[in-house]
Amino acid sequence: MSVHPGRFVVVKGERLLGAFDSMEQALAAGAAAFGLQSFLVRRLGEKQAEVNIPALTLGLLRADPQHPAGRSGS
Repeated sequence: MSVHPGRFVVVKGERLLGAFDSMEQALAAGAAAFGLQSFLVRRLGEKQAEVNIPALTLGLLRADPQHPAGRSGS
């Protein structure tokens, strides 16, 4: 990815959609290609901060998009 330093890439799963000059272009292309599905936009060449969410790691919080928040087991 050193071919496009400073550009924004759009990735979904193992698919690389492309490299874009701005975040706005990358988001627009991702939304056009994937609709409301999630996708990753990342700027190339930047060191990425590590994110650690203990509640997720310990299983105290579930990141399940199929389970709507705020609804009980009814």
